[in-house]
Amino acid sequence: MRDFNCPTCGQRLAFENSLCLSCGSALGFSLKDMALLVITDTDQAAHAGAVDEDKYRLCANLHVAQCNWLVRVGGDPLCASCALTRTRPADTDTSALAAFGEAEMAKRRLIAELHELRLPIVSRSQDPQFGLAFDLLSSASEQVMTGHQNGVITIDLAEGDDVHREQLRIAMDEPYRTLLGHFRHEIGHYYFYRLIAPSADYGERFHELFGDPDADYQAALDRHYADGAPAGWEDTYVSSYATMHPAEDWAETFAHYLHIRDTLDTAAAFGFARAGATFDRRVLGPSGFDTIIEMWLPLSWALNMVNRSMGHADLYPFVLPPAVLEKMRFVHTVIDEVTA
Repeated sequence: MRDFNCPTCGQRLAFENSLCLSCGSALGFSLKDMALLVITDTDQAAHAGAVDEDKYRLCANLHVAQCNWLVRVGGDPLCASCALTRTRPADTDTSALAAFGEAEMAKRRLIAELHELRLPIVSRSQDPQFGLAFDLLSSASEQVMTGHQNGVITIDLAEGDDVHREQLRIAMDEPYRTLLGHFRHEIGHYYFYRLIAPSADYGERFHELFGDPDADYQAALDRHYADGAPAGWEDTYVSSYATMHPAEDWAETFAHYLHIRDTLDTAAAFGFARAGATFDRRVLGPSGFDTIIEMWLPLSWALNMVNRSMGHADLYPFVLPPAVLEKMRFVHTVIDEVTA
């Protein structure tokens, strides 16, 4: 995620800001500009970095989802990210609504990255049967299974609770578990469904690298939770969960590609990585993936060492063996080709 500044005073700001912490300017995030813009009156709207309040305002989910994205007055009251949410907790469920706000914050980061990568986002309003939609529900009041089906991504809002999530992470022997990670994993399933499954060429290469996507999923799930990951899995998979089924291997690999690209973009914005790491400078063609990895490996090592200096676990506690890099190269190739 790039570095943000207040257009009025230059104060450094975060992606989530809706108010400048220095000069008090009201701000909104423009997905089109990938920038925070000042919401001001008509007379001042011509100033650089300002939007006319008669034409733009903040998303209707400003309070319920802590959303700082801009929408056009007279148009959809929800921003491009919030409009993708099909189901959310009831207004009376205050506990679930707090978790909903955390989930929407993570989702906005996901949508911004997909926009930067130029990946297609086909909403349910565009494709009522198979378009992308999110059901954000809490398992505190009903049974909720995080997953993807026919374009609908379901996220258990309980994952926003640090204690609950950490207990699951330890119980499942995972080195990493976050809300944003869940969104990136599930969107990987969506893009398999959108980009890989309809393509004979991609389908053949997928089969070579990941295996048969039509293998019995329930049998694979039962086997995984009964027996765990096979011995030596670290040589060919990015995580133990990726060993369960080819579909999960793809989704895990896709999520890690997004982890790497966004972290590199952030590092470049703050001068920790070279300018070529930003989304503004596309890494194209077969050599593009090699460039990404050449930048990523020393950066992730350095970030891990910084975390250890603070007494924390590694920021990126994963190893990328050659077999995993080949799978990730395929992810890069698909994104490069479909967004050309």
